[in-house]
Amino acid sequence: MATILIVDDEPTPLQIMEELVRQAGHRPIAVRSVEAALTVLARGGVDLVVSDYRMPGTTGLEFLGILEDEGFKVGLIMVTGYASIEHAVSAIKAGAIDYVTKPVRAAQLELAIDQALEFLRLRAENAQLRKEVGELRSGKEIVGASESLKRVMETIRTVAPARASVLLEGESGTGKELLARALHNLSDRASGPFISINCAALPETLVESALFGHEKGAFTGAVKTVHGAFERAHRGTLLLDEVTEMRQDLQAKLLRVLQEQEFERVGGTSTIRVDVRVVATTNRTLSDEIRAGRFREDLYYRLSVVPIRVPPLRERREDIPALTAHFARRVAMEMGKPLSGVSPEALDLLQNHDWPGNVRELSHAVERAVILCRGEILDAGAFDAARFGLSLPEGSPGVGPGAGDREGQTPPTREHDSASGPDPVMLRTLNLAEAETVLIGRALERTGDNRTQAADLLGINVRTLRSKLNRPD
Repeated sequence: MATILIVDDEPTPLQIMEELVRQAGHRPIAVRSVEAALTVLARGGVDLVVSDYRMPGTTGLEFLGILEDEGFKVGLIMVTGYASIEHAVSAIKAGAIDYVTKPVRAAQLELAIDQALEFLRLRAENAQLRKEVGELRSGKEIVGASESLKRVMETIRTVAPARASVLLEGESGTGKELLARALHNLSDRASGPFISINCAALPETLVESALFGHEKGAFTGAVKTVHGAFERAHRGTLLLDEVTEMRQDLQAKLLRVLQEQEFERVGGTSTIRVDVRVVATTNRTLSDEIRAGRFREDLYYRLSVVPIRVPPLRERREDIPALTAHFARRVAMEMGKPLSGVSPEALDLLQNHDWPGNVRELSHAVERAVILCRGEILDAGAFDAARFGLSLPEGSPGVGPGAGDREGQTPPTREHDSASGPDPVMLRTLNLAEAETVLIGRALERTGDNRTQAADLLGINVRTLRSKLNRPD
């Protein structure tokens, strides 16, 4: 027996439908206005609504819109007259499950109710299945069983069904984007789009267009109308990666969109409404950015309705064995290379390293080791000696040809002496990407994570440095 709310301003049709619903074996609740209906719905326990289309004040079609805006997850059957089939079509397009025509017949109403309840049952079942699939998918992608990671995942599962904005705070390489995708997969928006915008990688002149789109002719080169990230993320999730890199004038526009859920394209005049859940990430301390005047405090509070701190890898070392096995298995499979496990010595080596580059650095280190590994067991000798301060025997993958000079001797030492004083950096690898990582890390360490000063030390543009820090695994 379902509880069915009936809404009609005319007493006679209301009484007839109330009796028909009762005869069909369900519990009717009859009211004569939308306002009264909303009061009943607020108490909960209603399985289905049957509403007349024509009512004074608020129409049945407007009632549908209110149900969606207020977040009532309840189906609705619209009642309309024979001469108003176009109203029925409008109601279906607006989200009604079905419609019946007046005068309402017992068999017609009973069939419509049974079909609507079955539809709602299947929809709920489908949503539950999607949630379970999302949890399975996220469980496979997010590796680790440490208490700190469990707390993060518990928070994500709790907040996923809500529409509230989430701010993921943590160092570069901790897996913030992966957690953002998990949040999306576990939400009721999982079937909608997941759109990611890297605010640090985009040229400043293109960020506004990337977010809000632009009209044809809005600027030189705008040869057609382009939909921005907010439009493409409608009924889904928008990830604003490294949001602290956004210009302050755009921060004001972003705040307005978050508040109003509407915006105009660049060069446009018409307002576009969207339904978007925003997740933002940052590797900076936002309180410092606010005090320095680089980030709006009101935007921070709007983005961080639910702030989540993502722990660095050094705070969850117990996850390193599982992560190592995961990365090694993936690389070995891609290469078609036999690999049966990781040696205890290798795991001990990895767990005693601080991993300033976090999970991303571990992934790169394991990938290199699998490539250089000569047996079916990944041992300590396959890892880069310089990274871990090891002295490995000649001929091991970490030192021999390809890692050192052509004679297989110890790789040459290079020094980088910054203009601000002697500070040698020992590079025991000729791998350009790894050497670059070491130099960037030292520059950031020297400047207290000030990217502008670090870029000056490295002799590169600060935007280039941002791109290198935020490049994908």
